[in-house]
Amino acid sequence: MAATTEGALKARLESLAFGVPAFRDGPREGQAPPYIVIEQQDIQLNTAANGDFGDPDADLAVVEILTVDLIQHARTKTGARTARNAERYGLAETIAVALHGCSLPAASFPVTAVRVRDIDRFPIADNRIRHSITVEVHRPLSRTEVTPA
Repeated sequence: MAATTEGALKARLESLAFGVPAFRDGPREGQAPPYIVIEQQDIQLNTAANGDFGDPDADLAVVEILTVDLIQHARTKTGARTARNAERYGLAETIAVALHGCSLPAASFPVTAVRVRDIDRFPIADNRIRHSITVEVHRPLSRTEVTPA
């Protein structure tokens, strides 16, 4: 059971066997690409789902915004003056499809919807390519603290 939404997304991605390690809030020291970094960006009240605020015991629906960044090498050196493309084309889109509509069974809270909002591809920098997938997770606001096991 994952204590955070990031942990639930990490568990989902690792279950798909893409062969790419996933990390919450950054890779470990010296981690070579490719790898995935999952970070929470924002939690917003879902005002359409919450309705009347007259009941203090009513669940508050929220939309948690997360980014799933795929970091890859752009090129691999094959000789003194030659290189070949190293990017796994379509991997970011495959990850997005795998996340869109999934249920996140490892989450310690009920998830009502997972929606991929967009995919951004950033220019090559330091021989690395970054795809950033923005994901919305619709869930109730937690009333209790979750302590990791």
